[in-house]
Amino acid sequence: MASTNSWTHELESKVSAPRMFRACVMDWHTLAPKLAPHVIDNAHHVEGDGGTGTVRHYNCGSAVPFNAMKKKVEFLDVDKCECKYTVECDGVETSTWNIKMKPTANGGSVANVECTSKGVQANDMMLKAKESAAEMFKTVEAYLIANPNAYN
Repeated sequence: MASTNSWTHELESKVSAPRMFRACVMDWHTLAPKLAPHVIDNAHHVEGDGGTGTVRHYNCGSAVPFNAMKKKVEFLDVDKCECKYTVECDGVETSTWNIKMKPTANGGSVANVECTSKGVQANDMMLKAKESAAEMFKTVEAYLIANPNAYN
């Protein structure tokens, strides 16, 4: 029987919201295989122009409990650093992610991530997804701090 599970996460960064959004959301398909090949082995474009409606296929690495996933951008507002996308993968019927990045007073940012998944294995995958999201966020932050001209 399919179950529905959800979580929210608030992740703080020393990096500005626009830079984090460009790296974590807009260019994740090219950045992830470089920074975390154990999570994303490679990705390729299926359809769309990068905005709403864009679909990308990801081949997953050894740290992920499934082989591949398909991600579709449902909503994108680059100026407000907000997006919503759906993910399809083994064991999960649907997974919906809402991401909003806001600036903080110190020049950094805070990302609010909400995820809801439905599927036979959704609960186990949800826990791994939450851990992975936090790990990847910090990995991107470290990359951007080490590369101050990237994603400006």
